Amino acid sequence: MASTEYVMPQKETEEQSLTKAMDELEMWRNKVEKAETEKSRLLLEKLSAEETKKQAQNETMKLVEQQKKLEEAFEKMNQAKQDSILQLEKSNQVLMQQLQKYEDMLKAKKAEYSSLQQLSKVKADIPETKVTFTGVETEGEDRNYQDIVGVFTITQKPSLHLAGGEALITFEEEKVAENILRLPRCSVAFDNNRMDLSPFKVTLGSSVKFEVHLNVSKRKLRFSNLFPHLPAERMRDHLEIGFSKPSLGGGEVEEVAYNMDTGSGEITFLNTGVAERLALKRKYTLDASQEVHVSVQPSFEYQLKKFQTYCGVSKRTVLLRGIEDVVDEEDLQDHLEIHFQKPSNYGGEVENIKYISRPKSAEAYFSEDTT
Repeated sequence: MASTEYVMPQKETEEQSLTKAMDELEMWRNKVEKAETEKSRLLLEKLSAEETKKQAQNETMKLVEQQKKLEEAFEKMNQAKQDSILQLEKSNQVLMQQLQKYEDMLKAKKAEYSSLQQLSKVKADIPETKVTFTGVETEGEDRNYQDIVGVFTITQKPSLHLAGGEALITFEEEKVAENILRLPRCSVAFDNNRMDLSPFKVTLGSSVKFEVHLNVSKRKLRFSNLFPHLPAERMRDHLEIGFSKPSLGGGEVEEVAYNMDTGSGEITFLNTGVAERLALKRKYTLDASQEVHVSVQPSFEYQLKKFQTYCGVSKRTVLLRGIEDVVDEEDLQDHLEIHFQKPSNYGGEVENIKYISRPKSAEAYFSEDTT
């Protein structure tokens, strides 16, 4: 009995061990299946990641290629802009050169215009004339002598442009100027300095001389600034009525001339004195369906006659060039006058002298008796 009791527990232990082993085997089988499943999942994820990576690489390559193309396009565009800028700069330089050229031309034209303007300036010298009173002309007398007639001689003074560092000296005698002009140079002393000046003959530009024959009517009056607001015939009627009023200084009207396009015209009075009286007022008030202020002035005609041009050489005047501003302008002019008055320097009595220091300039005018 004792031996039998001993064997039974051992058999049960083997069965338990087998069951335990089977359970353990099942457990490991499950683990293996799970591991296989996990492996498969990981493999799938790896394949997916590799596919994603490949797609990302392809997209990256595309982006790099696209970026390269954009850089090339940007470089071309930038180069084109640079070329365009260079072209614009060249065009700008050409335009600036042309602008400078035109500015120089304009400056030259202005200088030419200024010179011509100086040449064209005239001076009206109204001569003094002795007159004798012959009597008073009353209204209604012979109208052949009703106009005021005047003749004026207009003479343009010859001129010379005097630049800085130049001087003009006019001597009382021609022979003195001739002696100075024979010298190749004039050596003038200024304190401790000595200056060699070059003498030149003075050649004047062209000048003009003409007569102005002026005829001022004593019966006619010009008016302006009367633009039409009524028919032409009615405007003339209002003009005749308006200028006939003695209360406004008017008088009997003989004729009315009116230009509707310019708003101007001419009134002819029957008697003398009315036109002269109204012309002095410069303004006249008319009632032409409304109050109008017109401008009035004398009626005159003129003719230019005996037009002459002439040019010449100032025989008593010498032009000196090459003067340096070693002292002030006034002192230098005094030194020049003292030097050229001395007979030892081939000089003589100085009638007039003018020196212009740098950088100034001036226009010298000559009267007719010195040319």
